[in-house]
Amino acid sequence: MAERLNFDLVAPERLLASEDVDMVVVPGAEGDFAVLPGHAPMVSTLRPGALEVYEGDQPKDRFFVAGGFAEVAADRLTILAEEAIPLAELDRSLLDQRIQDAEEDVADAKTDEERDRHQERVDHLRDILATL
Repeated sequence: MAERLNFDLVAPERLLASEDVDMVVVPGAEGDFAVLPGHAPMVSTLRPGALEVYEGDQPKDRFFVAGGFAEVAADRLTILAEEAIPLAELDRSLLDQRIQDAEEDVADAKTDEERDRHQERVDHLRDILATL
C-alpha cells in the first residue's frame, strides 16, 4: 500500500492542486467519502460542497466544488471539477452581497427563462456559502 496519495484537482480554468497528501474527503453525489492510499478503484460524481485535503489528521486545504467527477485508484485521486474555488479566497460579506444582488435580479426578471437563470445563480451562491 502506498504511504501517500497523489492528488490532482482540475477545474476548467486551472490546475488548483497537484500534490501528495494523506487523505482527501470528497463531496460525492451519494454522500461524503474519504480517500486514503490503497483505496479501491472507483469513479463518482460530485455534488456541490467542500472538498478537504488532509496532511496528517488536520485539514490543510479546503475547496468549494460545484460538481464534477472523482476518479480513484489505489495511489491516486483525480478530481475533475465543474468549478473549484479555494475557500481561503472567499469573503463571507462579499458573498452575502452577491446573493442579495442575485435575489434582486430574480425579483426583477421579466421572463421565466431570465428568472430561472438568476435563481440558478442564487442557488449556486448559497451552495458556496454553505461550505464556509
